[in-house]
Amino acid sequence: MLLHLHLVRHGQTFFNRYNRLQGWSNSPLTESGIADADKAAGKLKDCDFAAAYCSDTTRAQTTAMRILDMNEQAGHARPRLISDMHFREQFYGYFEGQDMGVAWTAAGGPHGAKNYNDIVAKYGLGATRDFLKEADPFHDAESDAEYWNRVEEGFALIAANTDLHDGDDVLQISHGNTLLSLMHRFAPEGYDLSERPANGSVTCLDFDTAKPIDDAVTVISYNQ
Repeated sequence: MLLHLHLVRHGQTFFNRYNRLQGWSNSPLTESGIADADKAAGKLKDCDFAAAYCSDTTRAQTTAMRILDMNEQAGHARPRLISDMHFREQFYGYFEGQDMGVAWTAAGGPHGAKNYNDIVAKYGLGATRDFLKEADPFHDAESDAEYWNRVEEGFALIAANTDLHDGDDVLQISHGNTLLSLMHRFAPEGYDLSERPANGSVTCLDFDTAKPIDDAVTVISYNQ
């Protein structure tokens, strides 16, 4: 079964505005964030969604509901919104709510990396998670392996939905680092991944539920 996933980064939150790590924490949408959600809704108003998923965070739920409201107003049947922790952003543990610059300096410093981009350039994206877990005095932050185990279980939840059929469109409200992580893992050459996905942007993936996860995802578009 081939599904067309439309992944939307939630609208801007106050933590986004203040440049703070957000992870599993809740922070409401700003006025700009509401506009981000409505802009995404306008892009997707002609899609006939067979299912809708989001993380169980308020920013994702608010974004999803505004998209589904406009979609329904455009004449489409409204799918039930499934909120689940498997679709959350990565967990930053002790560093939840911390200024991004401070957090990534703490994570990268012991390894000779000065910030997030420096960690990625020298060690790869997975190291940002492992280094942050190492720097977390409680070691609660998700490691790279813990993060991907959870994300892959989210894909499995979608694949297990017996109401879905080949060719269906699926809405999924996602998060910045998660979208970037998916692109690093599944995107072919040619995408500028130094550019983070914008709030309210749409990234499209095809998901073949019959294949192992490493072969199941094809990137169709990014950060539109």
